[in-house]
Amino acid sequence: MYILAPSVLAADFSKLGDEVRKVADAGAQYIHLDVMDGAFVPSISFGMPVIEKLRGCTDRVFDVHMMVEEPGRYIADMKRAGADLICVHQEACCHLDRTIHQIKECGLKAAVALNPATPVETLSCILSEADMFLIMSVNPGFGGQKFIPYTLDKIRKLRAMLNDAGLNTDIEVDGGVSASNVRSVLDAGANVIVAGSAVFKNDAAANTREFLEIFREYKTGK
Repeated sequence: MYILAPSVLAADFSKLGDEVRKVADAGAQYIHLDVMDGAFVPSISFGMPVIEKLRGCTDRVFDVHMMVEEPGRYIADMKRAGADLICVHQEACCHLDRTIHQIKECGLKAAVALNPATPVETLSCILSEADMFLIMSVNPGFGGQKFIPYTLDKIRKLRAMLNDAGLNTDIEVDGGVSASNVRSVLDAGANVIVAGSAVFKNDAAANTREFLEIFREYKTGK
């Protein structure tokens, strides 16, 4: 299944609830929420109060991407705010296995993200533990960056590792994905696509529908 996860980091924050409703009504399956602490990444974005307010706007899956140091400290609070899936960075967790199980013990899906320069082989011990893996195709912390081409090789390697292990785990890709390059990302083995500027620039509903139509055509081989 191919899934679109619009990143609200690129939305108009003066009308954030309306922006989320717009893409949800247009068919986006996930809402991608980037939580940044100013330490793991240079920027600071938003936290639990904003997520809690947005929760009332839609029943779509809240895909919370925690770009924070030691995210295990916030798992229970994120659940209370309305998260459905929490993604943590391998590079930010001293005890990654423990953090994954914290997320699952809260009844949420657990995902693990890798920065562009982190090899996918570092995931070998936890391949069967996570519900999704996120390959960053830009360096995290800022929206609007260009897609890093070598991350396609990382997606291919990770999909091969999962196949060899008999796993059909979701692979999400985040950063610089647009309607013009998304097919190459799907070809590499990803099935969950995060798009920020490519969705929220100009007509968010129309852009959402364009991505979903590409997914439909890709699935049917057109």
